[in-house]
Amino acid sequence: MEQTYQYAWIIPFVPLPVPMLIGVGLLLFPTATKNLRRMWAFPSILLLSIVMIFSTNLSIQQINSSSIYQYVWSWTLDNDFSLEFGYLIDPLTSIMSMLITTVGIMVLIYSDNYMAHDQGYLRFFAYMSFFSTSMLGLVTSANLIQIYIFWELVGVCSYLLIGFWFTRPPAANACQKAFVTNRVGDFGLLLGILGFYWITGSFEFRDLFEIFNNLIYNNQVNSPFVTLCAALLFVGAVAKSAQFPLHVWLPDAMEGPTPISALIHAATMVAAGIFLVARLLPLFIVIPYIMNFISLIGIITVLLGATLALAQKDIKKGLAYSTMSQLGYMMLALGMGSYRSALFHLITHAYSKALLFLGSGSVIHSMETIVGYSPDKSQNMVFMGGLTKHVPITKTSFLLGTLSLCGIPPLACFWSKDEILNDSWMYSPIFAIIAWATAGLTAFYMFRIYLLTFEGHLNVHFQNYSGNQNTSLYSISLWGKGCSKRINKNFRLLRMKNNESFRLLRMKKNESSSFRNDKNLRKSNGGPTFINIVHFDKKRPFSYPYESDNTMLFPLLVLVLFTLFVGFLGIPFNQEGGDLDILSKWLAPSINLLHQKSKDSMDWYEFLKDATFSVSIAYSGILIASFLYKPIYSSFKNFYLINSFVKIGPKRSRWDKILNALYDWSYNRAYIDAFYTTSFVGAIRGLSKLTDFFDRRVIDGITNGVGVMSFFVGEGIKYVGGGRISSYLFLYFSFVSIFLLVYYFSTF
Repeated sequence: MEQTYQYAWIIPFVPLPVPMLIGVGLLLFPTATKNLRRMWAFPSILLLSIVMIFSTNLSIQQINSSSIYQYVWSWTLDNDFSLEFGYLIDPLTSIMSMLITTVGIMVLIYSDNYMAHDQGYLRFFAYMSFFSTSMLGLVTSANLIQIYIFWELVGVCSYLLIGFWFTRPPAANACQKAFVTNRVGDFGLLLGILGFYWITGSFEFRDLFEIFNNLIYNNQVNSPFVTLCAALLFVGAVAKSAQFPLHVWLPDAMEGPTPISALIHAATMVAAGIFLVARLLPLFIVIPYIMNFISLIGIITVLLGATLALAQKDIKKGLAYSTMSQLGYMMLALGMGSYRSALFHLITHAYSKALLFLGSGSVIHSMETIVGYSPDKSQNMVFMGGLTKHVPITKTSFLLGTLSLCGIPPLACFWSKDEILNDSWMYSPIFAIIAWATAGLTAFYMFRIYLLTFEGHLNVHFQNYSGNQNTSLYSISLWGKGCSKRINKNFRLLRMKNNESFRLLRMKKNESSSFRNDKNLRKSNGGPTFINIVHFDKKRPFSYPYESDNTMLFPLLVLVLFTLFVGFLGIPFNQEGGDLDILSKWLAPSINLLHQKSKDSMDWYEFLKDATFSVSIAYSGILIASFLYKPIYSSFKNFYLINSFVKIGPKRSRWDKILNALYDWSYNRAYIDAFYTTSFVGAIRGLSKLTDFFDRRVIDGITNGVGVMSFFVGEGIKYVGGGRISSYLFLYFSFVSIFLLVYYFSTF
């Protein structure tokens, strides 16, 4: 066992040869490297698999022996300063290593097919392998300085991956937004690290915790200063894990390829903030104000993320806000001191969210096969629906991930979320009410995403002759109600011969028929309807979406197994013997370090009573979503008024206005981005303009004015001179005399 720990230092460096070899190959043999680009997926997956096997072995030893191993060596050594590098193997490290490697392997296998036709295929795998290296280095770090180095490397990799398609302005803006927002948190983290070094004189975790606890116990520290330094450390986690108010970068990060979104949201970047708080929890737990602050930020993020997910039309942005809300649950648990519950939810959420994101990528990949679809439409749920019979495997896996995130037993997230909800009652009733209500909102918006994507039978879209989006026959609002749109009179709906689908064809200029007069609109086909729009002068054959390739479906099936069974890690199976569950055994050293009591065997009666309430709330959210977003079986008699169950007209009830206001608030991200744009971006630009004006008009004006004045004075004196030395001497002594007289009288 000791020998295994001694070789743990290789964990971060195993994936590193891939980006190095790709870089050297592109530099020395660019043509051959590009021609053999598909071969680079194999070493990427192989090396990360080696790390996974090694991490699994370490995890098994952690569960059996409950030990912590640390090895450090001096990098710099001075009389007053010593900096050490090394690695730390404890339960938190082994858990994070397992998550990073297992999810990373699934994402790499998936990406081989998803990115096959992309010109940046080689660059993608180089970035992904370096991302894995940076994250593995972060979780094995033995001190704060080492964590900060890898923290910045993770940020650089996320910047490169979010802006992978940098030629697209939205992607370029998104990576810049993520980079700038995280700079705020990283600067706070650096200040906090320096502050605690000034207090304790150490960067190493074990010494840092021991010295700081002694100082607190003996009341030898300045409480306001300590609280400020701890808050600055927490700011770094707030930015990385997209907690309020530094969450604004997360939905824009969806501009990157979908596999990147799956990796970032499941096991790497956003998990880094949770990891940092969990690593530093022995430091935070002795500062009550910080623990309260962490739980407050967590509960705000829980509610805000859930409400902002309600009205999103982009499937990936809806899942992004879901991630934000679930990370809020983890932060709330850490703020309450529920270390085990937070890490349990981190594990279950990672696999469920990876499944959902890869499932959404499979949907996007399938939707792009439909003739007439453009990339900006392939992620919009308004243009989806009726995909169940076309992508059954993707649909089933996405449904299981959705049910898991909703908290439906026996899927993974049910066990972990239920623990957090129960712990919240003992911490604060107000926080508990918000957390339980948000659990219902989670079920609502997740089933909204599922229903809009896979269920239903009528999804109509069309584009104008130039290929740009013109309008939509209907749009689905937050509450499942359609809003009638003006129909372009140059289009009409015609029945196909096979009686299974319809086409909306561009009308000839001399045709004067309208939708209401078209007899075809009064006929009902009575079955599933999927409509595609083409033009007379640009006819194309209709194409249904189809299931993704096996290399994309295999990771989904593996993640389905994790989603089904990983939750059982936290269940004690031996009730009579009073044995701890696997997760509690795994986390025992860390829990002992926090001076907390390990979770005893489960009281099944209490568990079933609490679970009944939580599951009832989840089913309530599912039922409401099913009622509002139920499949629309269209009767073409009322096709033009497809939203016949909604009041149409200028008169609207006060309830409708309230719902519309809530919808706008959610869809526009609570106007937080607009507020930041106005207050921060606008203020900085205004200050820049003022500084530019001051520099040009005042600073440069004084300098230019002196030069101009010298020029005019010289020109004037040139014409005053007469060439007589006696006159020059007379003027000189006259001015000297005047100066001496002024100086003499000024001394009195």
